[in-house]
Amino acid sequence: MSQGQWYPPEWPDRIRALAAGELTAVAPRRAATVMLLRDPGGKGGAPGGPVVHMLRRRTSMAFAGGAYAYPGGGVDPRDDDRLIGWAGPPLEQWAARLGVATVTEAQAVVCAAVRETFEEAGVLLAGPTAGTVVGDTTREDWEADREALVARELSFAEFLDRRGLVLRSDLLGAWARWITPEFEPRRYDTWFFVAALPEGQRTRDVSTEADRTVWIAPAEAARRYDRGELLMMPPTVTTLRALAPYRTAAEALGAADGQDMTPVLAQARLEGGELVLSWPGHDEFTKHVPAAGPGGGGA
Repeated sequence: MSQGQWYPPEWPDRIRALAAGELTAVAPRRAATVMLLRDPGGKGGAPGGPVVHMLRRRTSMAFAGGAYAYPGGGVDPRDDDRLIGWAGPPLEQWAARLGVATVTEAQAVVCAAVRETFEEAGVLLAGPTAGTVVGDTTREDWEADREALVARELSFAEFLDRRGLVLRSDLLGAWARWITPEFEPRRYDTWFFVAALPEGQRTRDVSTEADRTVWIAPAEAARRYDRGELLMMPPTVTTLRALAPYRTAAEALGAADGQDMTPVLAQARLEGGELVLSWPGHDEFTKHVPAAGPGGGGA
């Protein structure tokens, strides 16, 4: 591990196998994650800027166990099936921003972002009308619906219809897109979004995939990563650093349209006696591993 980077010990062997043509890359699964922000000092913000909600993934998790991340998860294929109540930019605009071919795929990715935030943090970016958002979602009936979504007993479209809600896509901003390296056995094509915690709602520690949650300033989280105190994957660190300059959640959300959505995909190449793992445009994560020998070498 370099700083607080999450590098599985099996990566060098898998990189070698991919380079030798002995490994077939798995198709990445679509996913979405949300950097949920709030202003500690209220709407006017605080001197240190907004804080972001993060979860520490259980060490037993097959993917990124022990790493700090944002609420998120895979797209439910049912979110492609039918149009839902929608508020905010039209789906055609979202498709262009997300870099996807169809409006149904754009809807599915945005639905994943909103659904996963509700499933893992209890926060719902939806409302009865295009100009409203739900308040307290902690009652037993809300919790029953949240658990049904987690169990996939209820689709997100069915949930919105049952509640008479429209998805507030205008409360989200697309921020980045990262694709899991080709040598990973579990791969995700993940869109990162930013959003502000709606007034009247609060986060809850309800994710079955996490053993801890925290609100933390992005700059502080990045510093603790640099000191090796918090374990994180490259996209998490990169987005934290990008959020650090903003003084309020609203300011960060307003900056989303200016963020580069070009997908970031790690590359592995043979260079002399080493395999070099790098993320284009993000030199701090470059890793050198022996070209031969036992896995897990190199720092």
